[in-house]
Amino acid sequence: MAKTNKAEEQQKAPKGYVPALKKLYREEIVPALVKKFSYATPMAAPRLVKITINEGVGEGTQDRKVVEDAAAELALITGQKAVITNSRKDISNFKLRKGMSVGCKVTLRDVKMYEFLEKLIRVTLPRIRDFNGIADSMDGRGNYTLGIKEQIIFPEVDIDKNPRIHGMEITFVTTAKSDEECRELLAAFGLPFKKRN
Repeated sequence: MAKTNKAEEQQKAPKGYVPALKKLYREEIVPALVKKFSYATPMAAPRLVKITINEGVGEGTQDRKVVEDAAAELALITGQKAVITNSRKDISNFKLRKGMSVGCKVTLRDVKMYEFLEKLIRVTLPRIRDFNGIADSMDGRGNYTLGIKEQIIFPEVDIDKNPRIHGMEITFVTTAKSDEECRELLAAFGLPFKKRN
């Protein structure tokens, strides 16, 4: 375990580096949230804890290499090694046995989380054709999951190297206590929610 932590430390950003969105959160988002929701202290303002990206790869049940390719691609997108996920039980209708590789996931925190969020907002989402905002379907516990139909919207993906198209789920885990606070926090970062009627 100690070896992994050392490797992670070596990959961390230079000392004193603060991602642009983290700076924005401290200097502008927190004061705005405190003003809007009348928190007693800035520490009570909701914050983004982590971003998890899940990619399901159904064809992985027939060919593990497909899942490995998807994991390598996800690592390229996020800048962090992806973990291959396996099925937990047998499902005969899907020809699925316990332990089969069915997808991959990555959990981003701190610097990598803010950098991924900035890339998602400024580069990736604007590449979606006829894009008119994302739906605001929070889970009631301060989290939001964004479904993406095609991973090829990320600039790192080379469709010639991996022609398979998968969807992915990007989950934003926050400390917000309500959907409204969660939406306000993510919108302040720049997530382009659809306008409400």
